[in-house]
Amino acid sequence: MNKILIVEDEEHVASFIVRGLRTQQFVTAIADDGEKALQAIEADVYDVILLDLGLPIKDGWAVLKELRKQGNAIPVIVITASPVRRQEVLAAGANDYISKPFRFKNLLTAIRRQVNADSG
Repeated sequence: MNKILIVEDEEHVASFIVRGLRTQQFVTAIADDGEKALQAIEADVYDVILLDLGLPIKDGWAVLKELRKQGNAIPVIVITASPVRRQEVLAAGANDYISKPFRFKNLLTAIRRQVNADSG
């Protein structure tokens, strides 16, 4: 069973993602700021991280930068409403990028692509 960390400060977005992923048999955890995300990653093992860029305390850019600086290769899918270019996000170390608003089906496809890449 795959475990996904959802790093999202908007409660309604996080709960929407959790509900959808649980119907697909994923185990989920939520962090609502960048510091909590890094603590969760240190404390547990996740198969994929869904990372918003616009987070309080420590933004998603800083979280991604710190993960990659530590050599952590966990797949990260950036999900954000921030106006950023896909190439910029991928160059920063993300594995994929989805802009808000998004269709759950597209998110699920991106997650499965990362989970399958990791297990294949």
